[in-house]
Amino acid sequence: MVKTDPKADLLRYLQDARDALVWKLDGLSEYDVRRPLTPTGTNLLGLVKHVAGVELGYFGDTFGRPFFDQEPPPPWWYTRDAEPNADMWATADESREEIVGLYRRAWEHSDHTIETLPLDATGQVPWWPEERRETTLHHLLVRVIADSQRHAGHADIVRELIDGSVGYGESRTSMPPGDQAWWENHRRRLEHVAREAGNG
Repeated sequence: MVKTDPKADLLRYLQDARDALVWKLDGLSEYDVRRPLTPTGTNLLGLVKHVAGVELGYFGDTFGRPFFDQEPPPPWWYTRDAEPNADMWATADESREEIVGLYRRAWEHSDHTIETLPLDATGQVPWWPEERRETTLHHLLVRVIADSQRHAGHADIVRELIDGSVGYGESRTSMPPGDQAWWENHRRRLEHVAREAGNG
């Protein structure tokens, strides 16, 4: 019989998303990591900043373990009077090293909470409506994994738009083999099919 460790499984999928998000910044200029590449401003460094805040809130404040208990929180933190979407982009004064460093410290803080508490431990999410504020570590782990993986997918597309770089990670491309000519032919084929279907 195969032994299972649900907490270890959940942490592995969370770490996969974390690693993918940080890797998408590698080799890019300060401009490129901040470039808004969708009409709503989606950018790589903003995605990392956002997920850092998500982890610190859900695995910190929710369980009475606030990360910002020894230092004041940043201006974009949920307890401050921040402008909408402030956690989804980096100001010119916020360096890549600062944001990635905060994200990595968030991992440590989150992992300590996850390792210390049982999956059925309950916490209170301060920014949720009062009637549904109480939830479990298990629920929040699933929620944060889904959010982090979703944003890792956003980062995949944004990075491809910047320089054509694709793949899940440095050692795992997750892409079928094919050179540039193959991909250009593939894209032309899909465009042809889309036009044919659109005219049908």
